[in-house]
Amino acid sequence: MATYAIGDIQGCYDALQRLLQQCAFDPQHDQLWLAGDLVNRGPQSLQVLRFVQQLGERARVVLGNHDLHLLALHYSGGKLKKSDTIQDILQAPDREQLLDWLRRQPLVVLDETNNWCMSHAGIPPHWSVQQARQLAQEVERVLQSDRCSEFFRQMYGNLPDRLQPDLQGIDRLRVIVNYLTRMRFVGPDNELDLLSKEGVGTAPAGFQPWFKVQPRQAAANRLLFGHWAALEGKTDSTNVYALDTGCVWGGQLSALRLDDETWFRVPATL
Repeated sequence: MATYAIGDIQGCYDALQRLLQQCAFDPQHDQLWLAGDLVNRGPQSLQVLRFVQQLGERARVVLGNHDLHLLALHYSGGKLKKSDTIQDILQAPDREQLLDWLRRQPLVVLDETNNWCMSHAGIPPHWSVQQARQLAQEVERVLQSDRCSEFFRQMYGNLPDRLQPDLQGIDRLRVIVNYLTRMRFVGPDNELDLLSKEGVGTAPAGFQPWFKVQPRQAAANRLLFGHWAALEGKTDSTNVYALDTGCVWGGQLSALRLDDETWFRVPATL
C-alpha cells in the first residue's frame, strides 16, 4: 500500500486522472491525502468532488478555503463570485449528498505514527500539530452541526488577525479557519497578513512566511500543505512540503508519495 499527497486540484479532473495514472494509484490498496481546494476556478469541479467522495476511506481530505466557500454558498445562500466555477455542483441532483460529505471533512489530518500532518495552508508557528488538531475540531463540530448555516454567514473576514486565549464565539472560529486555510505570512506576534498572495520575497514589512519563523512548535513534524501556488512547490525548509504547484493556473499537479518522499508531477494540459 502506498500513500500519495496531492495539492490543490481545483476542478482539474483530467490532470488528476493523469497524475494518478503516472503514480500507478491502486484504489483498492493505496490511499490519497488531498490538501484541500478540491473545487473552483477549474473546469470540472463536480467530477472531482464525485470521484473523491466515491473513494471512501481511500481518500483523506482537509478543507481548503475554496471548499468552505462552496459550502457557504450552499448552506447560507451566499453569492457566487465572477471567478467561481462551481455552479454545476450547486445545481447537481446529488448536491446534498456531496456537500454533506464535504462538510464532514476535517481541517487537519494528523498521523502521529508516521509523523505526517496535513492542513490546507499550514500550521501556525506557535501551534503544535496536536494543538492545531484540537483547534480544528472546534470548527469541525460546528460545520457538522445544525449551526453550520449561521457559521457560514459570518465566516468571511480578516479580523481578528490572531488567536488570543480569551477569544470566543464566531471570532475564535473565524481566526482558526483563517490560520488553517488562508495563512501565508505571519508577523512577530503571529498575526496574519491575508492580503499578500505572491512569493516569499513579497512579505510585508515585519512579516515572513509561516514556515520560516524560528522557532516553530511543529518543526520536528513533517508538514504537508497546499494553498500557496506562488511557491511553485519550494519552501527550502526542512520537513515542510508545498503541494500546490498551480495546476489551475497552467502549472502542474503534484503528488508526493509519503512512503519514500518521491514526487510525481503532470502538466496542467497536454
